[in-house]
Amino acid sequence: MSRIFLLSLGLLTMLNASCSQAQSDTAKESNDAPKSEKKKGKKGKKDKSNSGPVAALESVGELQGGIPESSGLAHGGRAGTFYTHGDAGTKPILYLINEKGEKLGERELPVSNVDWESLADDGQGTVFVTDAGNNNNSRRDLTIYRVNPQQPDKVGKISFRYPDQSAFPPPKEERNFDCEASLWHAGKVYLFTKDRANQSTSKVYTVPDQPGSHTAELLTKLSISGEVTGADLSPDGRHLALLGREQLFLLEGTDLSSALQATPKSISLKGAGQTEGVLFLDNGTLLISTEQGALYRYKL
Repeated sequence: MSRIFLLSLGLLTMLNASCSQAQSDTAKESNDAPKSEKKKGKKGKKDKSNSGPVAALESVGELQGGIPESSGLAHGGRAGTFYTHGDAGTKPILYLINEKGEKLGERELPVSNVDWESLADDGQGTVFVTDAGNNNNSRRDLTIYRVNPQQPDKVGKISFRYPDQSAFPPPKEERNFDCEASLWHAGKVYLFTKDRANQSTSKVYTVPDQPGSHTAELLTKLSISGEVTGADLSPDGRHLALLGREQLFLLEGTDLSSALQATPKSISLKGAGQTEGVLFLDNGTLLISTEQGALYRYKL
């Protein structure tokens, strides 16, 4: 009887040892499995790496000659030259530069710089300086200065108001009356707002390019996931570029009207700095400037 008991006990011990070894081998195989197989079927954090392609920016220059910053860009009078400027707190000066950032000249205007934020030009020598920076959405003196930099003493004043603003400032959730982006097209200055309330919508207004007091016309609202800081239209009118903070939005169409109805394509400019000015050099190339003074090229 004792022999039978001892024999049974021995068999049971051997069986337990075999099971333990099998479990150990299974666990080892599981740990040695490829990571992709181990993650299969598990829930994890969403991969955000595909939120937008990273732009291949080509660094071309840095602002020189004591230019404080670049808040906007416009074409200069000669090929390869550009105008730029500082924003609130800097002198009312248009700086003429080349693509390397070298200062070629400057034109001081006989006006104030409350908060210059953007430049536009008509391709015929006229530059439009948009003094409509409006961080608190409380300004009532929104202005666009029309000037030929070769005659800086002759400045036309375009005053305007927004048709849908009645409170100065409006409630915080309605503060979308700051403007840091503009372009000229077909006798009008297009203004693109910076949505400080929700960072989701840029309103597009137009103002006649002639001096006088005007009520801006609200054209449309663009779904933009960010704050617009610059704008330009390609020479063929098919590409609209809107700049954000380290972000570029491209809208394409057969003309500006259809581009304004297109879905914006978002492109990351991460690492570029505080991107502020954008200008088409040709139909497929952008010049981008930053508040820190860097100049980049970007190929569409």
